[in-house]
Amino acid sequence: MFTHFQTQGFFLKKENKGEANQLLTIFTEDFGKIKILGRAIRKITSKLRPSADLFYLSEIEFIQGKNYKTLTDAFVIEKFKNLRKNPEKIIIVYKMTDAVETLCGEGQRDTKIWRLLFDGLQYLNNLNNCKTKIFYYFFLWNFFSLLGYKPELYSCCVCQRKLLPETFWFLPCEGGIVCWRCLKNFSAEQKEKTEEITVDAVKILRLLLKQDWKVLKLLKISVEDLKNVEKISFSYFKFLKEI
Repeated sequence: MFTHFQTQGFFLKKENKGEANQLLTIFTEDFGKIKILGRAIRKITSKLRPSADLFYLSEIEFIQGKNYKTLTDAFVIEKFKNLRKNPEKIIIVYKMTDAVETLCGEGQRDTKIWRLLFDGLQYLNNLNNCKTKIFYYFFLWNFFSLLGYKPELYSCCVCQRKLLPETFWFLPCEGGIVCWRCLKNFSAEQKEKTEEITVDAVKILRLLLKQDWKVLKLLKISVEDLKNVEKISFSYFKFLKEI
């Protein structure tokens, strides 16, 4: 006899299997990221299909088989309807869920990441359009932090001197800022792995990592600083995917 498990989960990814099955990646409250097989879920008549769409929050039930967990029941809790009406927000959610799907290991319960994802989707669902881009970086950097990759933004990660308001470089493999004094001693190969980061971009990342959603409404960011934050974020995410 199979044991039935129940939990809440966000549907992150779908992969078609065979004629009508799907392998569903779900981030759950009680089991972390798991993969569950939805048997015949692509059929129009499937009772599971209406509650298993991407980015839905649903109450789910599953059993553990020999090769796969199998979805046996699902009841939708929240569809985040405002997200689905806004293409820009949908792009942000795809990026958020890609980060979670890529960097989280399977079967590792993490209540803090669950809360970040839960609060994040609720917040984005009600956020006005002009703040969506910086919202993504708020989520991403706090997600990095919860995974144990919080960057050093107050001292040089090489010499440990307190940073002064001058030109900095971000070094992903060291997980933080490098001052110009230390950069002078780097080889050409090491310098290629750094990204220049402005003083204002450092200040923005510091504010984002305070984990206060209210800061998003107060932040005023120039186009140049947003581009710099985007470049640093891409570089760090790429590094984390490769380690």
